[in-house]
Amino acid sequence: MADTQQVDETQPQHDVRAERKAAKLAKQIGAFAKAHGGAEGQLAYIGQMGTRIVLVGEDGGWGDLVAPTHAIAVSAAEKSGLTMHEAFDGDFALKVRTGPYEWTRMAGIQVGGPSNG
Repeated sequence: MADTQQVDETQPQHDVRAERKAAKLAKQIGAFAKAHGGAEGQLAYIGQMGTRIVLVGEDGGWGDLVAPTHAIAVSAAEKSGLTMHEAFDGDFALKVRTGPYEWTRMAGIQVGGPSNG
């Protein structure tokens, strides 16, 4: 009698979806890097929502993307060739350039600045 083995047919589909999502995120990371003269990043776990990929351009511009899982975020960063940092501090954080909008949005309301309505 031959041994039989069950095959989980849902796993390959899941891997294909994850690869597609990672490729899409990598393309977005590449577009950000191109628009900002290069980019560096850091991954931040945000609970059930997934993992945030924080991007900082060489020109100080910044943004983020959210991957549904940490593994997809890591894959996207690797595919894009993004230089990664363990933490958002020190020289990496100093590269971020903020403008009036960010200052108003982050602290303006608390210190009597204009509202964001």
